[in-house]
Amino acid sequence: MLQVKIVPVTAFAQNCSIVWDDDSKQAVLIDAGGDAQKLQQEVEALGLTVQALWVTHGHLDHVGAVGELARVWQVPVIGPQQEDQFWLDSLQDVSARYGFPIPEPVHVTQWLEGGETLSLGSHQFEVRYAPGHTPGHVMFYSAEYGLLWTGDVLFKGSIGRTDFPRGNHQQLLDSIQRECFSLPDDTQFISGHGPISTIGYEKQFNPFVASKAG
Repeated sequence: MLQVKIVPVTAFAQNCSIVWDDDSKQAVLIDAGGDAQKLQQEVEALGLTVQALWVTHGHLDHVGAVGELARVWQVPVIGPQQEDQFWLDSLQDVSARYGFPIPEPVHVTQWLEGGETLSLGSHQFEVRYAPGHTPGHVMFYSAEYGLLWTGDVLFKGSIGRTDFPRGNHQQLLDSIQRECFSLPDDTQFISGHGPISTIGYEKQFNPFVASKAG
């Protein structure tokens, strides 16, 4: 069975997900955005073996601990799409501007394009490419459990910002329609910040996209 523990990290309270297979105790971290020692302690307390670090996009609060944890655990970094390379290249500069600890560089092992299947134990996840918040943003979807990790594409009652470099509002709306709202209404999603919601709820009530849900 698939298990998930959400651990908020950084001053931005970014939802890092520890995702693991109950049988094998194999785990991945989705968006290890900071507080590396805290995440290590959580993983150790759960008795897990981390297999990889999955990344939705290159913003500092989603990748701040990735470089350090990849080195400590000797695991691959999977994602995002390569258009976010410029965000990863500027990670230290951006962190300094925000007054964050200067993170170790992030070296991506496998860039994603969308459509790939990632595995964790016996569980499979579909990669969905959803640019707009950043040009290389991806999401991870478990059809088996009806669970989607949206990063900063879609939130409960809101959507991602597009005022950062290479953000694109229309592209974001298109991504939400194509990659989120095409999923079953009862699909739950874990976003980069804030509470869990469902696709059906956002179609009906999200003021940024509800009227466009059809």
